[in-house]
Amino acid sequence: MTATLLVEPERFGETEIFVEGEAFRHLFRARRLAAGERLRVVDGQGRARWGEVARVERARAFIRLAEPAPPNEPKLRVELLVATLRPERASWLVEKATEVGVATVRFLHTERAPRTFGPGTLERLRRVAAAAVEQCGRARVPEVTGIHGWTEVPALAADVSQRLFLDTEQDREGGTCTAGELGTVLFTGPEGGFTRGEREELLAGGWTPVGLGPRVLRTETAALVGAAAVLGAVDSGRPTG
Repeated sequence: MTATLLVEPERFGETEIFVEGEAFRHLFRARRLAAGERLRVVDGQGRARWGEVARVERARAFIRLAEPAPPNEPKLRVELLVATLRPERASWLVEKATEVGVATVRFLHTERAPRTFGPGTLERLRRVAAAAVEQCGRARVPEVTGIHGWTEVPALAADVSQRLFLDTEQDREGGTCTAGELGTVLFTGPEGGFTRGEREELLAGGWTPVGLGPRVLRTETAALVGAAAVLGAVDSGRPTG
């Protein structure tokens, strides 16, 4: 698999860049890239270029940037709203959601999951997303935000054409996860599901309930399976909406 290097957007337009530190150790010590080899260089905002290793020194390497490369991004935008998780479970979700192609992950307070994040948790989650971009070969680093209050839900979902929520009351023959023309936001509640009041608010706000079958999934598992279902429908070319 071709290696991917994430760089700051302001460096993306240069003709030659250098790599040092952890990125250098990963690419040129662990993966053993050598002069003349090609890799993808991405800016975290959706752009990608081909690069060629020009030379490798003791503690840094130089890469010449060339023509555009495939960004490997989904055709449509899928966003996740997720009830707040413990940090280790949130980290797992951010990593895997990045790999499948999610555009944003936003953590929210719900009545059954009123947790908070400690200092530095969001920054650690963003670093997890950046590392996952290089691992899976995407060009965009998902936005990771939170912790948001319940009253922010309408604003967080305002820019997409389809709003779905995973509903424990939805039977297995109910709605399925598909993608909206201008993007989809998928809201996953806490284990035990949304409260009746929260569910009624979502229905009144135009959200569509969908189910994932008869088995009970953890919050992070349900969020990932739902996101993969939406993105799979888009990438396979099946009808969406």
